[in-house]
Amino acid sequence: MSASPPRPLGISARGPLKGRVTVPGDKSISHRSLMFSALAVGESRIEGLLEGEDVLATAAAMRAMGATITRGDDGAWTVSGVGVGGLLQPETALDMGNSGTSTRLLMGLVASHPITVTFTGDASLSGRPMGRAIEPLGQMGAEITASPGARGTQTLPLMLKGISPAVPITYTLPVASAQVKSAVLLAGLNTPGITRVIEPVPTRDHSERMLRGFGAELTVEDGPEGKIISIRGEAELKPQHIVVPGDPSSAGFWMVAASIVPGSDVTIANVCMNPTRTGLIQALRMMGASIEALDPREVGGEPVADLRVRHAPLKAIEVPPELAPSMIDEYPILFVAASVAEGRTVARGAHELRVKESDRIATMRAALEANGVVLEEFEDGLAVTGTGGAPIPGGGAAVTRLDHRIAMSMAVAGLAAAAPIAIDDIAPVQTSYPGFFDVLDSLVA
Repeated sequence: MSASPPRPLGISARGPLKGRVTVPGDKSISHRSLMFSALAVGESRIEGLLEGEDVLATAAAMRAMGATITRGDDGAWTVSGVGVGGLLQPETALDMGNSGTSTRLLMGLVASHPITVTFTGDASLSGRPMGRAIEPLGQMGAEITASPGARGTQTLPLMLKGISPAVPITYTLPVASAQVKSAVLLAGLNTPGITRVIEPVPTRDHSERMLRGFGAELTVEDGPEGKIISIRGEAELKPQHIVVPGDPSSAGFWMVAASIVPGSDVTIANVCMNPTRTGLIQALRMMGASIEALDPREVGGEPVADLRVRHAPLKAIEVPPELAPSMIDEYPILFVAASVAEGRTVARGAHELRVKESDRIATMRAALEANGVVLEEFEDGLAVTGTGGAPIPGGGAAVTRLDHRIAMSMAVAGLAAAAPIAIDDIAPVQTSYPGFFDVLDSLVA
């Protein structure tokens, strides 16, 4: 996966957003759909798969380890799996591009198979810490050699030598991370006995829901230290028909855009409403946003609704830190909403933002400050002083640092700016939302 050349773009205010949009399939569910289907015995069908670069990296990796994965003319994907324990030795290194989810979850899969895999990634991914996944997988018996990173971190490229049989463990998550939780559970799929993860702070539970749907013996209980997720190894997964709901992280950009641009009225169809993913909706409603959930229903084991969002004056809040795990990817766009709210919004408890595709605290502070927004930076978040509904000044540059969510967030900021905002590179948007700017054009036509 070669790096895309930079694509600068200027964004300016263009009037109200109106219409109905369907956002791409949920990225977290898309990754897992491919991985679990590749471990099932038989053929699975996936509809609504996100076809961004991150998910395509997962598809390429599973093909390299023996699964047959094809896309039909109707846009649906079929996956013929190799069975749990059946992953093959790939002939070359697995290039994960920009996808931390692919990397950490696949490390878990490989850890309990007798194969050796080298993981590589782009410049952004190669700076992200992998130690949090290396620690428990090492306890299970995998041998992992990582590259030394900044401040003593362990990074890509790394080589992982799996082991079979691996050792079942009980592991308490030191930080709230659905990726690390999932990595341990996936290693446990091919490990004799019961592997347990103790989760003090709830995180997105797509792996648990989907693994049960595929037939894994998985239980979730409340314990004194938090939720105890247990999986019985040497599982046999059954093929499934999966319909991927819309990604709430992608929907967040249109929620905020419609909220802050006067006269806007946007309906976002088929959005995943899993309670571990709705923190942004809760925070925006606390600020006074008009977000109406229409036709609530269940699709593929996940709660789903259509969201109608209309412009409303926003007021500053102190964002409850306990919302962080359910909106960690949405903080950049929340900071944009706060920049036009009335008062000073304080969002803390989001240490994880420091180790995303970029340091999203520092990157969003720099991008918004360059466009006239007043902010205060903390180790775990930002305080944003809003304009009280007036446009932000704009007229500055936004340096995205190869981060797709920074690029899209600053594009939304440009819609509520008095002068155009110059985004240095929108190419990374391809990783999660390839049609983002086409949808933007359709809503402001």
